[in-house]
Amino acid sequence: MNDDFKEFKGRIRRLDAILVERGLSDAEFAQALSKVRRAEKRGDRSREPTVELRTLLERAEGLVPKVA
Repeated sequence: MNDDFKEFKGRIRRLDAILVERGLSDAEFAQALSKVRRAEKRGDRSREPTVELRTLLERAEGLVPKVA
């Protein structure tokens, strides 16, 4: 696994932790994170994450529920 993909996986783990911490109350966030996970599984970990994968991750990060 290259370093970029390792960093990418860390960001996904952070989003997973947020999802678990806050529960499944935000369906849009949960669905966006699910899309990232599925795309990541299809990706080639020996190469840089694709533009599609980066876009999906950034979209999920943008949907992180804000603390009220």
